Amino acid sequence: MNKMHTKWPVDISNFFVTGINYKKTDAATRGQFAVDHAQYENILTLASLSGLDALFILSTCNRTEIYGFAESAGQLAALLCTQTKGSEATFNQLAYVKKGQEAIEHLFNVGAGLDSQILGDYEIIGQLKQAVKFAKERTFINCFLERLVNSVLQSSKSIKNETALSGGTVSVSFAAVQFIRENITITPETKILVTGTGKIGRNTCKNLVDYLGTTQITLINRTEEKAALLAAELNLQYAPIDQLADYIATADIILVATSAGEPTILKQHLENKGKKLIIDLSIPYNVEADARQLPNITLVNVDELSKLKDEALHKREAETPKAKEIIAQHLADFIEWHQMRKNAPVLNAIKSTLNEIARLHEREFNNPNTRCPYIAAEQKIQLVINGVAAKMRLQNQRGCHYLEAINEFMNVSV
Repeated sequence: MNKMHTKWPVDISNFFVTGINYKKTDAATRGQFAVDHAQYENILTLASLSGLDALFILSTCNRTEIYGFAESAGQLAALLCTQTKGSEATFNQLAYVKKGQEAIEHLFNVGAGLDSQILGDYEIIGQLKQAVKFAKERTFINCFLERLVNSVLQSSKSIKNETALSGGTVSVSFAAVQFIRENITITPETKILVTGTGKIGRNTCKNLVDYLGTTQITLINRTEEKAALLAAELNLQYAPIDQLADYIATADIILVATSAGEPTILKQHLENKGKKLIIDLSIPYNVEADARQLPNITLVNVDELSKLKDEALHKREAETPKAKEIIAQHLADFIEWHQMRKNAPVLNAIKSTLNEIARLHEREFNNPNTRCPYIAAEQKIQLVINGVAAKMRLQNQRGCHYLEAINEFMNVSV
């Protein structure tokens, strides 16, 4: 991919996030703005042609967000909507926009699960990693974004290790299993079908095995090899995609975690096929809406799952202040790193000047009989640079330190 040089400096003031999430939109609306890999690829290609070269897209069942450097958030929104079913006008009507440090803090909250439909949802961190990896492989992750995402990951890890925010039901896939446990009596004869073995599908399968105590589970995936590998890992069964209709007909419980643009399970697959519980974990929906009208069919989607409350919810809510304290520290560290990176050109210029002075006064500086103890010129320069950097962190005044540094160097040296 041939990319134009970015027009926008790598500065917090040019960093935006715009997106939609569960707070203002239902799953059907979010489905109109879901972004699959092919759409993501096209968006990055168009971004390059527009002179944008630092961005990534996070598209999950809870949200679709685009983060990046641009002239405005509207530029990012317009780029995103070139590939979505939903229109730019609809997106802008429903979207939130955050800029600068507010956008950075938003990503920290998202990574921690504080902004998730299920508080503390740990699946989001894996989805964030995948989203950034996709953009990085196409050279759209610059130094700023790399450092930011790593800081978010470190913050999320600290929250998971040091708080109970991720206790209880903390993911859509586990909420699905909880719903099954509360509504269905599992017997050795109960047949479960899982379609889709991506991140959500994999987590769902593991939770089914761990919490339902059954291996009467068949996996079907568009890429059969992936289903075979997961089935072998969990001691389950798998079947090819061309047998999907047959397995739908005989299953008692169907969990759908595919990422197709159109429904993969249709009303006609379910007519006169007996009583079934179907849980659609996909955005956009991958079960035809009309299937809900069929007798003996119970269809549950991600928004309905998120309303489930468990006894650990209040405990997780009580952990939120601790999580925010951890985020605040990691956020402050990141902002300090960014500020020092902005100061780097000035520090390098000062260092270059001091090196030139040292070269011109080499004999004097290296004379062990001067009133200061002998210190090599390189050490003297580094001492001064460290002092200037510390003052810049505290005072945020880059230019006025230039002459001060030279004076300090001369005083230390002679």
